[in-house]
Amino acid sequence: MLRYLTAGESHGRALVVILEGLPAGLPITIDDLALDLGRRRLGFGRGPRMKFEADEVTILAGVRHGRTLGSPVAIEIGNSEWERKWTEEMSPHPGVTSQRLTTPRPGHADLTGMQKYGFDDARNVLERASARETAARVAAGAVARALLSHLGVAIGSHVVQLGAVRADAATRPTADALLAVDESEVRCTDATAEAAMISAIRAAQKAGDSLGGVVEVLAYGVPIGLGSHVHWDRRLDGRLAQALLSIQAVKGVEIGDGFDVAGRPGSQAHDAIVFDPESGEYRRLTTNAGGIEGGMSTGEVIVTHVAMKPLATLNRPVLATVDTATKDATVSFKERTDVTAVPAMGVVAEAMTALVLADEALRKFGGDSLAEFVRNHDTYVEQVRAQTATIDTSGDTSDAAPLNWDAQQAFADDAPAAP
Repeated sequence: MLRYLTAGESHGRALVVILEGLPAGLPITIDDLALDLGRRRLGFGRGPRMKFEADEVTILAGVRHGRTLGSPVAIEIGNSEWERKWTEEMSPHPGVTSQRLTTPRPGHADLTGMQKYGFDDARNVLERASARETAARVAAGAVARALLSHLGVAIGSHVVQLGAVRADAATRPTADALLAVDESEVRCTDATAEAAMISAIRAAQKAGDSLGGVVEVLAYGVPIGLGSHVHWDRRLDGRLAQALLSIQAVKGVEIGDGFDVAGRPGSQAHDAIVFDPESGEYRRLTTNAGGIEGGMSTGEVIVTHVAMKPLATLNRPVLATVDTATKDATVSFKERTDVTAVPAMGVVAEAMTALVLADEALRKFGGDSLAEFVRNHDTYVEQVRAQTATIDTSGDTSDAAPLNWDAQQAFADDAPAAP
C-alpha cells in the first residue's frame, strides 16, 4: 500500500512529504514534480504570493539516478520567503512572537484550533491549516500520477463552476485533452463561461471579496475492480470522498451525478450496460455513477465533483469576530490571500485522486518493482478480457441471437422512462 505523510508550516523553512510503498524502478525527476507544482500556482484570481512563491524542490531520499529504490521517498519543498521574512517569527528555537494574532477568522481553523490546543496565538494553528500544505500533497500526487501512467491512467480536472457562473456540462475534456485545460486562465473548457468567470473574479477583487466554485476531476483508463464492496473502508467512492474532502476549504464531494441523481426516478438514474463485440468489453453508456459501482471501479472514466467554499481570508476584513485577548467585537485579521483558488484546487484534487488510485492499484496488483507491478496488471487485464469474451450457452433455452452493438445502444436509449 502507498502511504504518505506531510510536514511543515505555511511560512516555515520547508514542507516535507514522505511516500512509502512505491515499487523500485519508477522513473522520477525533479522536473516531474515541478510540472504539477507549477500548475498549482496557476489561475486567474490568485494572490501576489504566487508570483514569487518558487517551489524549491529537493528529492532527499528514495531515488537514485532518476529511479525509485523501493525505499521511502522523501521530498522537500523549500519556502523562498523563509530567510527574507520569517526566520524569527517561525523559528523553532525558544522565544516569543512579536505579532500575536488574536482575531480569528470565521470559516478558518483559527478559533477552534486555539481552543483545542490551548493556544493564545492563532498563528500556531493557521500556519499548518493553510492551503500551502497542499504543495506537499501535489508533489506526492505527481509521483502517484507517474506510477499510474504505466497502467495507462490519465487524471485531469476542469472548473465547472466559479461563484455563480456555471460551465456547459458538454465541455468535459477527453483523455487526450486534459493538459489543454491549463491554457484557460480559470482552467475552464467553456469559453463563454470562462469570460464570465473572469468578470466575476474581477468584481469580487474590486469588492475585496472571495469566490468559491466546483471542479470536475476525471480519471481515464482506471482498471476494473479497484476498491471493494466487502468492507466500508475499502469502497473506492468512500476513499475518494474522504481524500477530496480533506483538501482545505472543500465542503462537498459527489461521485458522478450524485446529488442530481438523487432527484431522478430509478429508470433514469443508472448507467445502462452494453457489450461491445469489437473491443470485447462491457460498457456503460453514461456516467451517472461516476465510474464506480458497489465501491469498485467499472473501467469507465471516474468522475468526481469537488466544491470549494469562498476563502475565509478577505482583502477587506469585514467578517465579524471577537478578539480572544480582550473579548471585544472586531473584524478578522488579513493575511495575503487569493480572490479565488478554485482553479488551483483542481490540481490538488487531481493529486489526491492519484494518491488514492495508486494506493488501490498497489493493493490490487502488488509487486516490489515497477516491472512486476505492470506485469501483474497486464495479466489481470487479460484475465478479465478473456472472461468477458466467454459466452456461456449451457443454460440458454432461447434461439435468439445476442443484440449487436447498435441495437444494444438503441435498446438502452429506448428504455422506458418513469411516469
